Amino acid sequence: MNYDEPGLVEATHSDIIAPIEDILDAARNGKMFILVDHEDRENEGDLVIPAQMATPDAINFMATHGRGLICLAMTSDRVDDLGLDLMRTNNSSRHETAFTVSIEAREGVTTGISAHDRARTVSVAIDASKGPADLASPGHVFPLRARKGGVLVRAGHTEAAVDISRLAGLNPSGVICEIMNEDGSMARLPDLISFAQKHGLKIGTISDLIAYRRRHDNLVSVKSENTVTSEFGGDWQMRVFEELDIIGAGPKGRTNEFGDAMDTVAQAGRGVVVLLRDTSMKFEEAEDSSPKTLRQYGLGAQILSALGLSKLTLLTNSPTPKVVGLEAYGLEITGTQKISELG
Repeated sequence: MNYDEPGLVEATHSDIIAPIEDILDAARNGKMFILVDHEDRENEGDLVIPAQMATPDAINFMATHGRGLICLAMTSDRVDDLGLDLMRTNNSSRHETAFTVSIEAREGVTTGISAHDRARTVSVAIDASKGPADLASPGHVFPLRARKGGVLVRAGHTEAAVDISRLAGLNPSGVICEIMNEDGSMARLPDLISFAQKHGLKIGTISDLIAYRRRHDNLVSVKSENTVTSEFGGDWQMRVFEELDIIGAGPKGRTNEFGDAMDTVAQAGRGVVVLLRDTSMKFEEAEDSSPKTLRQYGLGAQILSALGLSKLTLLTNSPTPKVVGLEAYGLEITGTQKISELG
């Protein structure tokens, strides 16, 4: 599922949402802000501040008013430099949030839980001159490993915090904390608007950040190119696959879809099939692998856009496929067509 188009609630409150440029200005000036993910995802708002700006006062504000878990989002390279293992190598959480083992600064802290101590731990963790010997585990700061490619690959708060800090010209890391209401429930956008107004904070959305990055940078490039003259125009037929679908180790009932899709494209005389590598090679049938749930197609969408496509007929066996907003990639699904009668 793509999360680069605002949901209904988000669109309704668009006048309250700050443009990403304003969020970047806030980050550069060391100001905390709120980032909201898509209402079809976690539907949460996090307090965010660039990690290098995370003072004891900022940590205390998060603990007092945010009330959620205070985490440190870092690039995968930095996590590797620090030798931090993932909390679980087989991540079974709903959105695969990549928690590592918790950490503490070895020096300059007392109990480790105070706002001062956690700010100290954050400072040590993001300092390029520091390494594994400067941290201890377990601790009271919870690092998160951001996916390479940021929100264009995973539309989470972890990647968003790292992306914004990087785009602001700062250390690519951020401290984040979920916002909870006073009654312990999760704050949704209407609650977050009141919260932001009370504390003088800007609200940005991950959907807007994806669109911003789509305009300003890209993860795909053409390695080779051939000129093909074709008499065909109009709509294009598309199906995005993972390698597991082709070798027969993917979800049950999808083994033959690749061949069926290729036959469909051949019969039509036009079309595009994009093959995405699944480097994780997961053989478990997760909830998100259901044929009725379209996967997150960030990279695939960029490839299609780079090919100059715009209007697509989606090949799918799902009766009601749901793709949230491809508009930021300049793509539009104009219709669907079954791959085979097996779905």
